[in-house]
Amino acid sequence: MRPSNRDLNEMRSVSIETSVTKHAEGSCLIKVGDTHVLCTATIEERVPPFIKGSGLGWVTAEYGMLPRSTTSRMRREAAAGKQGGRTVEIQRLIGRSLRAGVDRVALGERQITIDCDVIQADGGTRCASITGGWVALKLAVDKLMRAGSVMSDPLIAPVAAVSCGIYAGQPVLDLDYPEDSEAGVDGNFIMLSNKKLIEVQLSAEGSTYSRDQMNQLMDLAEKGIDELVLKQLAAVS
Repeated sequence: MRPSNRDLNEMRSVSIETSVTKHAEGSCLIKVGDTHVLCTATIEERVPPFIKGSGLGWVTAEYGMLPRSTTSRMRREAAAGKQGGRTVEIQRLIGRSLRAGVDRVALGERQITIDCDVIQADGGTRCASITGGWVALKLAVDKLMRAGSVMSDPLIAPVAAVSCGIYAGQPVLDLDYPEDSEAGVDGNFIMLSNKKLIEVQLSAEGSTYSRDQMNQLMDLAEKGIDELVLKQLAAVS
């Protein structure tokens, strides 16, 4: 039995509210169970120096957790004077995941920055950030298209992410914190809506896993991605 009483293949409740901030070109508040992330998209008519003059666009991301997004207060990274290794790893993951779903030629030589701020954390913050980040990105791109700044939609397909793992010896979908902290195997699966893989992070936390178990987790992830994409498309329609 899972701590949440969910079935092994059952997602937490998911909601995506769009246009939650006044100034960002695209924004949403995604809630995956008790994990809540604010995602905003900012369009800039410039690109990093290493691709300047190439005609290619760029999508990047920044990620952070608010001090009381967890059970005890975390010190702000700005107060420490530098980002932690986990933060850097996650924001790079978000950026490269979203870029995998973008035709950078069609985007044109401009940059879209996705900011993901975790308001409340209960496991799966990076997955929620990627899923909500795509919604914010889509809304920003739609604004470019309405303005005639881009001629064709540069978004190839929705990008979504979900966690899966082995908890109490069973493969489970969408781990919350009580499961994540006790999982023998913990993984994050990032895919396009057509099931093409962008990245898989799957590691033995307390026990090793078999090829059959890996396949079971992949099947669960595909089910979760299908459900998330439906939520994304409903949010941006």
